[in-house]
Amino acid sequence: MTEPLIGVTTYLDRARWGVWDLPAALLPAAYPRYVREGGGLVAMLPPDEPGAAAAVLARLDGLVVAGGADVEPVRYGAEPDPRTGPPARERDAWELALIDAALASGAPLLGVCRGMQLLNVALGGTLTQHVDGHVEAVGVMGRHPVKPVPGTLYASLVPDLAEVPTYHHQAVDRLGAGLVASAYAEDGTVEAVELAAPAWALGVQWHPEMGEDPRVVRGLVRAAAAARG
Repeated sequence: MTEPLIGVTTYLDRARWGVWDLPAALLPAAYPRYVREGGGLVAMLPPDEPGAAAAVLARLDGLVVAGGADVEPVRYGAEPDPRTGPPARERDAWELALIDAALASGAPLLGVCRGMQLLNVALGGTLTQHVDGHVEAVGVMGRHPVKPVPGTLYASLVPDLAEVPTYHHQAVDRLGAGLVASAYAEDGTVEAVELAAPAWALGVQWHPEMGEDPRVVRGLVRAAAAARG
């Protein structure tokens, strides 16, 4: 049987390479390496028309919503905090449509940092627009321990206290409909959220693709293989 095909969302930004300086679909190389380490094949998903999301998901076995820019606060009914970054409206619309399509189809879904926050917003939750102490320095990953909640999907994948690579300044505030918190930081920040079985929808606040622990992505790939049948 061929490896499950996992779509990974990408950034839309300006980039320079060779003689070119153009808009580009960007994805840190750690993401495809992470999915391959978990046993999956990778399809990069640049922002597209939201109406195409269901057709795209129909070709995939699973979805990773990657980290990146802050979710626009209007998406959860808030005014922007001065410390909230500029909106990425095209990406917000595309990834929300992909999340909706994944949830509707039952495709396994992993949200990473922004991806976890967007999953929460997609289900009617809200975000805290700034938390102190979770970014050590601009462009530098920090590390801190994350404690799983027993009995959750996340705890079945990572049952122990784990040191994770982290870079974020926003966090889940009110949980979206059906979501439960499945891991916490020492300061009480929600570090993972998930839907109850039979759904396989998990969001993590940290960046597992920047670490050495493939247990979460292996869980995603196994679920994608099982869902494909």
